[in-house]
Amino acid sequence: MGILINILIVLATFIGMEAVAWLTHKYLMHGLLWVLHKDHHNKESEGFLEKNDSFFLIFAIPGILCLAAGTYYHNEVALMIGIGVTIYGAAYFFVHDIFIHQRFKIFRNADHWYFKAIRRAHKMHHKHLNKEEGECFGMLWVPFKYFLETRGK
Repeated sequence: MGILINILIVLATFIGMEAVAWLTHKYLMHGLLWVLHKDHHNKESEGFLEKNDSFFLIFAIPGILCLAAGTYYHNEVALMIGIGVTIYGAAYFFVHDIFIHQRFKIFRNADHWYFKAIRRAHKMHHKHLNKEEGECFGMLWVPFKYFLETRGK
């Protein structure tokens, strides 16, 4: 397969993962798996790790399986999908855990309209302490109103 096709598969997977993350967050994390996600909203855990961090493993498994299948069976499509999932996972870690929640105290003074909008949308998501009535379940794509709210600030 050509390099352009491989890049398109990785890019499509990365973009598709935002939809997967949104759907999973809204319907599983704020539904059936709320027991694991609840401490992320209520700060029940006092340590560095939360029950919510188990989603890191849950979401990593498909990426690992695709990387392994792509490598072991020489399947370029599976490998490119695994790379796309893995890149999205890394982006999620940097944006959600480091930038938004400041688990590591870096990127505190990012002063760009896009990052301000993401932070604002996530703050609105966390204003809801229970699993009902949530909003802004995505990470990289948030409702346009947050871009407008943070424009010029």
